[in-house]
Amino acid sequence: MRAVLVVNPKATTTSERSRDVLVRALRSEVDLSVRYTRRRGHATDLAREAAEEGVDLVVTLGGDGTVNEVVNGLMTAEPPTIRTGGSPAERLPALATVPGGSTNVFARALGLPREWPEGTSMILEGLRLGRSRTIGLGRADDRYFTFCAGFGIDAAVIHRVEQARRRGRVATPALYLRSTVNQYFLGSERRHSTISLERPGETPEGELSTVIIQNTAPWTYLGEREVNPNPAASFDLGLDVLAMRQLRVASTARTVTQFFSRTPDPRGRQVLRLHDLAEFTLAASHPQAFQLDGDYLGEREKVRFASVPAALRVIC
Repeated sequence: MRAVLVVNPKATTTSERSRDVLVRALRSEVDLSVRYTRRRGHATDLAREAAEEGVDLVVTLGGDGTVNEVVNGLMTAEPPTIRTGGSPAERLPALATVPGGSTNVFARALGLPREWPEGTSMILEGLRLGRSRTIGLGRADDRYFTFCAGFGIDAAVIHRVEQARRRGRVATPALYLRSTVNQYFLGSERRHSTISLERPGETPEGELSTVIIQNTAPWTYLGEREVNPNPAASFDLGLDVLAMRQLRVASTARTVTQFFSRTPDPRGRQVLRLHDLAEFTLAASHPQAFQLDGDYLGEREKVRFASVPAALRVIC
């Protein structure tokens, strides 16, 4: 089996020594080539090249941002150079994700352990046993995502965190909490609901303040704790949506508390939840912060979302 390991050398929880251990372990099972990212977006190019070379497996060592880039590289590889026959997912290399970031939502949603040594062991076992799973993805305009997207305040919080990290701060749960509080009280236009959600054949849902989109559950983790706005979201179904109509202090606090419940079921007059959607469009009267898989992508006024069923094989 031919494999390519795409390494983010700035991955939060790994070192050069741990990377060497991982490479030796993988080479005991596959014919491995190691490629390092040098800039943002480089993992997309490396994964696309690997797919077009006809490799059987692409392994990532990095966080959720690295996974997202690799997935986009695989999904946009040119069909003439990909294997023929079988389903679209079978014509692409399989994906294995070694957790190396600070949160590793995608890997943990697949059931992999949080730490990279245990995650590597589980992936090696999956390779030996031929164990894989085919999952669906989400797509926002022309970009794919694995577990979540955000339009509004949650994306603005991620932007704040990324700015803090560029100043040398570590991405801890405390940093996310402080950034959320600051964004809510100082950075958001809480009194103006400017987003609408449009679905084919349905009446538009208007006057929304912020929207969370999930392709699986949980949405994210705060340390060891799952955060679950849409607990029924699944890799095997369409996209789930939770939107807040108005960001009033009391109702917002109540809804966020429900996210952390052991049996989450967020609801209320200010909450809109939609399950298993095939496609929809979000439009705003002025640009909104936008994120995919925890990466801030700037501001948008309109984004079209679609579910992409059975898109990719993963080793888990």
